[in-house]
Amino acid sequence: MDLILSNIRKAYGDNQVLDGFSHVFPEGSVTCVLGPSGCGKTTLLRLIAGLEAPDSGQILGVPGDGLSMVFQEDRLPLQLSAAGCLRCVLKKAPDREANIAQALAALGIAEPPDKPVREFSGGMRRRVALARALVYPARLVLLDEPFKGLDADTRARAVAFARTRLAGRTAILVTHDEADAAAFAARVLRLH
Repeated sequence: MDLILSNIRKAYGDNQVLDGFSHVFPEGSVTCVLGPSGCGKTTLLRLIAGLEAPDSGQILGVPGDGLSMVFQEDRLPLQLSAAGCLRCVLKKAPDREANIAQALAALGIAEPPDKPVREFSGGMRRRVALARALVYPARLVLLDEPFKGLDADTRARAVAFARTRLAGRTAILVTHDEADAAAFAARVLRLH
């Protein structure tokens, strides 16, 4: 089912962030949302995720079985290991341990198995947050600048992993990097 936003309005005080925004995000496609800081990119994701409510308008087509999200800041249980962070979202999936091992290897995360993520570098935490969002089998994935803070080689590796894991899923990728749209052969939505 397509994700449909119709005539969405959202303001914070006197700051009108979205004013009559409408868009259809086709099922199974990746859309890159580009635009300057403060134009409403993160607000758009937060509205779709249900973390905030629009002042008016409708959001239709959000899957009832949940979604997955990478936030601008890494929201990880810092006392857990990288694998532990992924176990939290995979619960009792039959192929859980193999899925975790594959994701961590694909992203180059080879820390000792019991090392808590609070001891990881910022780039490593970012990769754990990305892995956690992408191993969860949600049909809708929201990514808010998921590759920020990664060096060129690590970024390329993370993009390749994300491209594979997003195949057939609906994804909205907020980014400042035009190259991301090309890397994902994504539709582009520009906010102003």
